[in-house]
Amino acid sequence: MSENDPRTNPYESTPPQNPYSQNIPRQPMSPADEKMWATLIHVGGILLVFLPGLIGYLMLRDRGPFIRAHSATALNFQITLTIVYVVGSALTSILIGYLILPVAFALGIIFSILAALAANRGQGYAYPLTIKFFS
Repeated sequence: MSENDPRTNPYESTPPQNPYSQNIPRQPMSPADEKMWATLIHVGGILLVFLPGLIGYLMLRDRGPFIRAHSATALNFQITLTIVYVVGSALTSILIGYLILPVAFALGIIFSILAALAANRGQGYAYPLTIKFFS
């Protein structure tokens, strides 16, 4: 290749841009939408364990402080509850797990409903006895 040739070195060019990436800033949610999604994340935790909290935290945390706080709180509680379920299941071999599992299940439902009601009113909620993994 000569000096005047436009194809000097194919390895020195910049890599192509990803046509599918979008650098569009996330729009904040309206307060009504934030309350709705926070309520659904808390109620969804009753049926789908930590999946709604995880999806909500990953997808909606940039959309507003209210939804970020509620999704992180729900995710922390559901992960803590999953740990309690695993420990309770292991302790069924010495029979104490048969006491831990129904109590954890009932408290999971009660606390999730209380959190969903608080989210629907636009208030914050802190689950009791929760390990804080995300903030």
